[in-house]
Amino acid sequence: MLSHIENDRVRMVDITQKEEVLRIAEAEGFIRLKEDTIKAVIENKIAKGNVLATSNVAAVLAVKKTPELIPMCHPIPITSVNVSFDVENNGIRARCIVKAVSKTGVEMEALTGVSTALLTIWDMVKSMEKENGGYPTTAIEYIKVVRKEKTKW
Repeated sequence: MLSHIENDRVRMVDITQKEEVLRIAEAEGFIRLKEDTIKAVIENKIAKGNVLATSNVAAVLAVKKTPELIPMCHPIPITSVNVSFDVENNGIRARCIVKAVSKTGVEMEALTGVSTALLTIWDMVKSMEKENGGYPTTAIEYIKVVRKEKTKW
């Protein structure tokens, strides 16, 4: 039986009886970009501004809004968000680590943060990536949870 469905109705899982513990989740994802675009990001020559700084802010905001975006997600008092970027040959890897002292995990928050960081990068560089009205090589890939921990507080 699925824990989110009861009598054909969707519901939030009851976590009342769960213990509050330190929760940590790390998610990562990758955006494939052209070499010229990557160079412009590194040199801070994108018309819309500093791509990585803007994507960092967007990720933090998204983490805090996760329960507004995902219907059955519990509002969680987030205690830390850390976003980082690694520029690679063919794109940029984003990572988002989220911490909270809570009764439920923060993996959805980490996934939302990293997804929003990657979407923000795409939005800011799309003029450089566009070819014939489309984006033939640009792609967001491999979004996944790479770490999930809980520790008694």
